[in-house]
Amino acid sequence: MSGFFKSSIGRKVAMALSAFFLMFFLLQHFAINILSVFSADAFNEVSHFMGTNPLVQYALQPVLIFGVVFHFVMGFVLEIKNKKAQGVSYAKNNGAANSSWMSRNMIWSGVAILAFIILHFIDFWFPEINTKFIEGDMSGLINPDVADSGFRYYEELQHKFYGHIRTIAYCIAFVFLALHLMHGFTSAFQSMGATAGRKKRLQNIGKAYSIIIPLGFIFIALYHHLKHVLS
Repeated sequence: MSGFFKSSIGRKVAMALSAFFLMFFLLQHFAINILSVFSADAFNEVSHFMGTNPLVQYALQPVLIFGVVFHFVMGFVLEIKNKKAQGVSYAKNNGAANSSWMSRNMIWSGVAILAFIILHFIDFWFPEINTKFIEGDMSGLINPDVADSGFRYYEELQHKFYGHIRTIAYCIAFVFLALHLMHGFTSAFQSMGATAGRKKRLQNIGKAYSIIIPLGFIFIALYHHLKHVLS
């Protein structure tokens, strides 16, 4: 197994597999979050299920965290290996002649996304872990002592988008995500050798995914922000 990760092909395949996993999670995450626009109750119910289901909490969540860390670490490793293999700096290399801007700047869009993930963890994941596993409240209630206080998920989501700066930061992060996906989607299939005869189709699907999903998240952030500002 160690030999697999030492080879260039092995690292690219591992990177592609982690990318597929994260893109599937991103789609699932969007499907849940968009519910907050249409129905607070539906969003609370689904979030409560995902937040208290033992399989999700103790099996899938650790796998997700490992996938995120692995993807970013492998991305940095590939970037370092590529620079060493080139033997010249990017300043001397006319990369624009044979590659897109997205492909040449995947590392920087990745860094921006990593910064956003850290912010997202601070906003949602850390408080969630504190509530459930430190305070011991798995009920999903704002106040576990008050039976009709309601689920906390929708209120927490709204509260995070009250401020202008945080809302703008989220929107900018999703723009970087779109840029990252523009190249990463097709690149993942290419690393798996799945683009033969269907590269153009995959590129079109990748463009649609890379635009629709980040734009959807931007819409969710702006919806809750404007709902608060205009209320």
